[in-house]
Amino acid sequence: MNRREPDQDESAAAPARGGLLWVVATPIGNLGDLSPRAVEVLRTADLILAEDTRHTRPLLQQFGIGTPLWALHEHNEAGMVARCLARLAAGQRLALVSDAGTPLVSDPGFRLVRAAREAGIEVSPVPGPCALIAALSVAGLPSDRFCFEGFLPARAAARREAIARLRAEPRTLIFYESAHRIVEALADLAAGLGAERRATLARELTKRFETVLHGTLQQLQARCAIDPDQQRGEFVLVVEGAADDAMARLAEGRRIQALLAAHLPPSTAARLAAELSGAPRKALYDSAKAEA
Repeated sequence: MNRREPDQDESAAAPARGGLLWVVATPIGNLGDLSPRAVEVLRTADLILAEDTRHTRPLLQQFGIGTPLWALHEHNEAGMVARCLARLAAGQRLALVSDAGTPLVSDPGFRLVRAAREAGIEVSPVPGPCALIAALSVAGLPSDRFCFEGFLPARAAARREAIARLRAEPRTLIFYESAHRIVEALADLAAGLGAERRATLARELTKRFETVLHGTLQQLQARCAIDPDQQRGEFVLVVEGAADDAMARLAEGRRIQALLAAHLPPSTAARLAAELSGAPRKALYDSAKAEA
C-alpha cells in the first residue's frame, strides 16, 4: 500500500503554538490604508493592545473585528508589561497598535517590545502607514539620510535650545508638531536654522483636508500665521539640512562658542570652539566681537 507524502506545510505532530507579539501599523487617516494582512492579524489575535481603546474600537468595528481590546499607553505601560508577558508566555498572540500609523514612532510600546525580546518571545512587524515617511516622500528634499526629531519641546526656551543644536545637522530634519504650537515652532525654526531653509509642511495627511505646503521656513510661518485653516490638525514638518560642511562647521562652532563664552575669555572660547567644531578660529572670534 502506497503511503501518501505529507504536504510541505503539513506535519504529523504540529508543535504547540508559541507566543507572538505583532506590531501593527494602522491608518493615519484614510481607512483604505489598512492592509489586508493587518486586518487578518487583528482578527486572529487573542488580544489587541491599543493606545486609546476609544479611538481603536471604531476602526475594528469598521472591519468587523471583534478581538478583545486592552489599553496600553504611556501612563500604564510599565504596569501592563508583566500581564502581557504572561499571556505571551502562555502561547497567546497579541497585536500592538497605536492611535494612528506605526507603533513606537513617537508613541508608547517600546517597553513591551523590549521585554518580549528579552523573554525570548517573537516580535513581528506588520508594516504600513507612517506619517513621517509619508511626508518625506512628497517633500522633494534629500531622503537618503534623514533625522527624525519627534516633537520639539513645548516650552519656548527649551525649543529654541533644541533647534540651536540642530543648526549644523546636514541630514534632512523631520518634526511632528501640534496645531496650537505650529506658528511659534515655525518662527523659532526660521530664527534658529535660517529663514531661507527650504521646508515642507504636511497637514492632515491622507485625510479630507490634507494640505502639503512647500517653501522656506519664513514663507511657511507667514502662511500659517494668517491662515486659521493651517493651524488645525496634525502636522509633519520636513526641513532641509545644513547647506554644506563649511557652513555647518561654522554654525556648530558658534553654538559651542556661545556656551563657552559665559565661562571663558572671548579668545579662549573661540579657540576651543574652533578645535571642537573645525570652524576657523578667526571667523568665530570676529563674529563674537561683532556681536559684543
